Amino acid sequence: MPPAPDVSHERLDDLLVSFRRDLRAADRSPRTLKLYGEAVERYGAWLADRDRPAELGQFTKAAIGAYLSDRLDAVTAATAAMDYRALKRFSRWLVAEEYLPADPMTGLEKPKPKEKPVPVLTDDEIARLLRACDGTTFEDRRDLAILRVLMDCGVRISEVAGLAVDDVDLRHHDVIRVTGKGGRTRAVPFSPKTGKALDKYLRARRAHKHADTTDALWLGQRGPMTVWGVEERLKVRAAAAGVENLHAHRFRHTFAADWLASGGQERDLMRLAGWSSDAMLQVYGRATADQRAQDAHRRMRRGDRV
Repeated sequence: MPPAPDVSHERLDDLLVSFRRDLRAADRSPRTLKLYGEAVERYGAWLADRDRPAELGQFTKAAIGAYLSDRLDAVTAATAAMDYRALKRFSRWLVAEEYLPADPMTGLEKPKPKEKPVPVLTDDEIARLLRACDGTTFEDRRDLAILRVLMDCGVRISEVAGLAVDDVDLRHHDVIRVTGKGGRTRAVPFSPKTGKALDKYLRARRAHKHADTTDALWLGQRGPMTVWGVEERLKVRAAAAGVENLHAHRFRHTFAADWLASGGQERDLMRLAGWSSDAMLQVYGRATADQRAQDAHRRMRRGDRV
């Protein structure tokens, strides 16, 4: 019986042509063809960047695992998982076509998200954002009030965008009433400076052309602001303030980190943030967990007690 031909030098891009043909024959969608093909091409480019030939002999479990790990550092876990699925399908095809004796991806787990704490905002960054809203225009007062609510109350952007005028209690309790996940409503206090910003905005809102047509708190040129509208205003103010990578969730993480660092009770934080699971305390407190532990150790001074 003649020995099996050596196919280890078969180029991946040549095999990809046949793989795509097989996907079309299986009536896979054009989007699937595109995503799967791009994943194989990226793997080949990754090999080339490391001076390794983009050949079948380099389609090994170790190499694929290293590629997916690098991919997870550069993209989201969902995107890396898409590459995993594409390469898995390509691997099975190689086995079915007898290019490989066994699937090299057997036992290789789908990429999972790595712990990447959301960076909290520094006092300087927050001060620059607030200064970016200095002014007396309607937009200045609205955006300042939005920023202060996000910073001071730690609420979700969807909860901020969903506020109505009557949800702001400036007369008695200095709280906003937000409706969170599961339709649960909670009252979140705000500080005097946030109250002042809300008061100035509400007075400016009375003269807005849409003030009498909606009870939505935040108004834009076309009427009530959506979540996307609020996010866009954050981007505008962040650009003016020179604050990079700003998104609403950074305010929520900063709120939680400040609360815990100041010795606030975890159960109180859960009620204010609208969490029903203890797991969220770990997610939102992760960025400053090491520093809090170190500070607690210094306060205890255990080594000085004996």
